[in-house]
Amino acid sequence: MAKKYNVSLTADERQYLEQFTTTGKHAAYQINHARILLKADSKQPGGSWRDTDIKDALDLSLRTIERVRQRFVEDGMEAALKSRPGAGRKREVTGEVEAHLIALRCSEVPTGVGRWTLRLLADRMVELNYVEHISHESVRQVLKKTNCNLGGKSAG
Repeated sequence: MAKKYNVSLTADERQYLEQFTTTGKHAAYQINHARILLKADSKQPGGSWRDTDIKDALDLSLRTIERVRQRFVEDGMEAALKSRPGAGRKREVTGEVEAHLIALRCSEVPTGVGRWTLRLLADRMVELNYVEHISHESVRQVLKKTNCNLGGKSAG
């Protein structure tokens, strides 16, 4: 079956990618993308590698290899080496949510409770409709980042 997205590198592109993978500081995913392009190059001596061979050699998913090929053919080398804008996990805690959390942390503790806990803060944030959901770990990270710990008053 013929590849839909054939990678065909010029001599300059091949040289650039070889240097890219061996010199300088680049993100691991970018180096992997460069290696994919080098192995997928139809002009290399012996012909291009099959995607399954690239997958085995680089320990990457077939989908990643297909995406890199496609981006190279459609958008060029720069696009193939970088991840798409907006890729990755979306930030769960926005500045507004942080502000609500800090204000809540500084407020009075609910009746019958000795002090705020991470889980109690997370539950209250949901009850007050500040967020749909938030983990106690996210609460901890915000409070640590803002230096607003749960230490409270010492006994004695």
